Amino acid sequence: MMPSPVLYFWKHVPFLRYLLPLVAGIMLQWHSQTLVLMLWLSAGVSFVFLSFFFAIPFFRRYKSSWVSGVFISCLFISIGGLLTWSQDIRNREDWFARYYSGDTPVVVSLNEPLVEKARSFKADASIQYIIHDGQVNKVKGKIIVYFSKDSLLPGLDYGSMLILSKPLQEIKNAGNPGGFDYKRYALFQGITHQVYVKPGEFQLLKEKHVTFFQQLFYPTREKVLTILRANIKGNKELGLAEALLIGYKNDLDKSLVQSYTNTGVVHVIAISGLHIGLIYWLLTLLLKPLRRTKYSRWLAPLLIIAGLWAFSLLAGGQPSVLRSAVMFTCIVLGQSFGRDTSIYNTLAFSAFILLCYNPYWLWDVGFQLSYTAVLSIVIFMKPIYHWFYIKNKALDFIWKMNAVTLAAQILTLPVSVYHFHQFPGSFWLTNFLAVPLSGIILIGEILLCAVSFTPAIALFVGKILSWLIWVMNGYIERVEQLPFALWDGWQINRGQLFLLLGVAAGTGYWLMEKSRKGLVMALLCILGFAILRLYSFAEAGRQQKIIVYNVPQRKAIDLIDGQNYFFIGDEDLVADDFARNFHLKPSRVLHRIAPAAEMDDLINTDNYILYKRKKILLADTTIFYDTPGKKEDIDLLIISQNPKLYIARLSNTFHIRQVVFDGSVPFWKLPYWKKDCDSLHIPYHDVNEKGAFVMHLNE
Repeated sequence: MMPSPVLYFWKHVPFLRYLLPLVAGIMLQWHSQTLVLMLWLSAGVSFVFLSFFFAIPFFRRYKSSWVSGVFISCLFISIGGLLTWSQDIRNREDWFARYYSGDTPVVVSLNEPLVEKARSFKADASIQYIIHDGQVNKVKGKIIVYFSKDSLLPGLDYGSMLILSKPLQEIKNAGNPGGFDYKRYALFQGITHQVYVKPGEFQLLKEKHVTFFQQLFYPTREKVLTILRANIKGNKELGLAEALLIGYKNDLDKSLVQSYTNTGVVHVIAISGLHIGLIYWLLTLLLKPLRRTKYSRWLAPLLIIAGLWAFSLLAGGQPSVLRSAVMFTCIVLGQSFGRDTSIYNTLAFSAFILLCYNPYWLWDVGFQLSYTAVLSIVIFMKPIYHWFYIKNKALDFIWKMNAVTLAAQILTLPVSVYHFHQFPGSFWLTNFLAVPLSGIILIGEILLCAVSFTPAIALFVGKILSWLIWVMNGYIERVEQLPFALWDGWQINRGQLFLLLGVAAGTGYWLMEKSRKGLVMALLCILGFAILRLYSFAEAGRQQKIIVYNVPQRKAIDLIDGQNYFFIGDEDLVADDFARNFHLKPSRVLHRIAPAAEMDDLINTDNYILYKRKKILLADTTIFYDTPGKKEDIDLLIISQNPKLYIARLSNTFHIRQVVFDGSVPFWKLPYWKKDCDSLHIPYHDVNEKGAFVMHLNE
């Protein structure tokens, strides 16, 4: 009797049995913050039981194999939790914040060259020492340092050591609904604080702290950049060439990046599995002769792995590159040691290794998209390719490339929509040209570096590359103008995400095993997705809210009624695409709302707003009021900009139920207004500290 496909798959992908409980332990620890003592106890008990279990006779072990499965799962759940706990810099005894106070000088070393921003220069830095009461204490931690543009000193570069006397600020989120969790993103990289320094607020030391990697990488990168800048013409072309080869993004044109994002080929710019895959293919092709002889066969995989990691380090050792290098290293080793190695087991093994190294990569979008893309190609590429039979080899190759692109989108689409709330409808048009052309350009750039010692040849190769990049950029920008190029504003929750993945899994099971159960599963998941989708739209149709956003230096208020909103705020915020998309768009996508020219139950006159029977006073200019015989009720007082205002006097005219300070209020005035609110027992909300203020009107 043949075993079921599920059991057969489960037996031949053993690392999946370790990966799933490891992932469960990582998620459990992050969301529940389980006591580390409990994790050690669980791991110890599981290990002791398994040691005794494998000492009993084989037949008894076989009959009770499910028991060992339970304890193996408990062991790896505990390991996942312990790895997550140890990765959190805040749990370390030598974390600098345990000993830091606002007036404590710190000694830091810059981890990278300065990156120019609009109003400052930025660099990540590691804290080396804290100076307290004349004593120098060795500590650990990472911060972001922003230098004012008039504060640069000669010799300020990676490895430079500084004494910072200005107080460090803890990294906080803007707190707007649906906004990016920057605090968690920074924490996952070990960064918890930031500081902005001006001349006189730091001291540059003579000593430097340069690691071996920095000594190797940054001079090599500068050499490569010098070669590219000397031979690639055109700002857009040069910026993309730098990003494509070594991941240097400082010279990238922002509008060009947006075009690549909107058309579904941003992976061409972000060095990841695509680039490592091209290097793997090129090395495999070049080293193919070594596989023909018995004595040199072992050398090919070693050289391929060495080449993959050399390119990864040249590209800056970014997490996305290192993850892809580990994945392809596992594939190379699997192919070398066993012909029947399952690709699914190889992927599970590589994911297991990566999460053991850094469990926080589980939340990394690049990590999720890399594995879903490879899985999707492995599962769906052949069924899609077999839709058509094409005799012509050239046309067949073109169809195969499109089949790979279509297959990759099946599992990555739900993940991409969940994170980015958009789907590039033109991906099949852009990937068709961008993927092979970017591969040619990448190989050409490697060739350019190899012939750079001959200026005439290098210049000729550079002209060809400049033209190829110009063609690719122009094609992408033209496709972006098509009406179906981008489907924007999609919003799905986690439940809908897993149901969509269930549709893909059921469909894959049906296609691979010709099983009706897979088709039934896919149809049930589609039904569940439709029900949740309809429910979420019904909920959105009933919502009534007032949102005061946290936007630095700006006033921004949304009045929401169902799936419509009316905006009150600074006009320049509406015109600023980046600020609007970063601060306001996530909330509007989350609430499924669109702009309305007018709203029911809204009266908006000067500083007074009446909305859904709620009285709102917007104090963004100086207000003078006489004391009436009876106080008027004000449900919400929103203080914005820099008005000449005394809340104590205002309370003689109005009975104020809630005060909100928006992001445009000067910081130096806040303590005085808050003190007045405290003395008058008026609740207040500072969006700079607590994030956006949300008032639900139908609760």
